[in-house]
Amino acid sequence: MSEIDRLLREYDRARAYTDELWRDLSPDEVVWRPHENSSAIGWHLGHQAHVAHFMVRNLTAAEPSPDPELDGIMDSAQPERFRGALPTVDRLTLFRDTVAERVHARLGDIAGGRVAAPDQLTVVGRHLLIALINHEYQHDQWIGEVRSRDLGHELPPDPDTDLVGRVDGYLMLS
Repeated sequence: MSEIDRLLREYDRARAYTDELWRDLSPDEVVWRPHENSSAIGWHLGHQAHVAHFMVRNLTAAEPSPDPELDGIMDSAQPERFRGALPTVDRLTLFRDTVAERVHARLGDIAGGRVAAPDQLTVVGRHLLIALINHEYQHDQWIGEVRSRDLGHELPPDPDTDLVGRVDGYLMLS
């Protein structure tokens, strides 16, 4: 198994952990904000996918956004009050799944040598996946805090892998 394939499995594990943090929540809980300058869990879910799309697009393959209307909403450079209304849970789920499929397709092409510069893109792809995995877990920390502290739900156990540990309280690839 190539390193890219191994990291894609860890990316899937990180996304599955995210799903454990939110899939059992009600739609109202997903869009609830602890205060006016705080983002909802749903925003973090869309933002995780938004960043994954833009990193893959900008570093490995130019392609259009799977949902251009979400780009401004999910951009962390946009102040909370200017982001607009969150999409439905179904639309967020579709966006996340579509981006993950694209991550797999593009990184699979890189791992399979089906790109113009396979060695160079393998290095880029490895670092890109590490960043995507750690970014997923970074936002999982906030989702988990709101889930447990504000919404009163139990947290799932940490992902079952030797490759992930905690740094400053955050799950990260070690």
